[in-house]
Amino acid sequence: MARESLKKIRERTKEIVRILREHYPGARTSLDYQTVHQLLVATILSQQNTDKGVNAVTPALFQKYPTIAAFANADLQELMVDLRSINYGPTKARAIIESSRQILDEFGGEIPRTIDKLVRLRGVGRKTASVVLGNGYGIAEGVVVDTHVIRVSGRLGLTAHKDPVKIERDLMGTLPQTDWIDWTHMIILHGRAICTARRPDCPECPLQRVCPSAFDFPHLRR
Repeated sequence: MARESLKKIRERTKEIVRILREHYPGARTSLDYQTVHQLLVATILSQQNTDKGVNAVTPALFQKYPTIAAFANADLQELMVDLRSINYGPTKARAIIESSRQILDEFGGEIPRTIDKLVRLRGVGRKTASVVLGNGYGIAEGVVVDTHVIRVSGRLGLTAHKDPVKIERDLMGTLPQTDWIDWTHMIILHGRAICTARRPDCPECPLQRVCPSAFDFPHLRR
């Protein structure tokens, strides 16, 4: 990456995005939700949990607590029981109740539309805030960096860092802002389907000609 100019990285990134869009059209979050607040709750629950596991819980949860006020007034012990299958359920229950109260008391019942305001909510960090802004409002204020984005972006030579904050900074400097939201969704799908952690399938990868790490794995060496 150090030998490649920023201009060339941006040109290569543009081609990567083009290929990803071709192979993963309509890529979106796998979390199920109908309102922005439901998206916020689901994203809080997804921390240290799989989206599949969260989606198994949220239909009944959203039926029981259909509004922000319903979550704000929820009984903590009862909500903990509702989240018993979720990792760190008690912590998540407290965060959901407190953040719902903050939305009502500090933001007039409206989910904030900036990262700076969203991260003031309990249980919400920059990653969660970016998920809510991107998927709930279509606002690209940052790039969501999860484990797939860390792994695949590194293999693609778009960052040399392991720290999510630094990786996000690199990606924001390389990707056009119009691609920030879709990048994460496409990379997650690509990371699950082809560029897996243990055995990336380089022979079947549509990005192999623009990837500096293509075939550079022990199980692919002859």
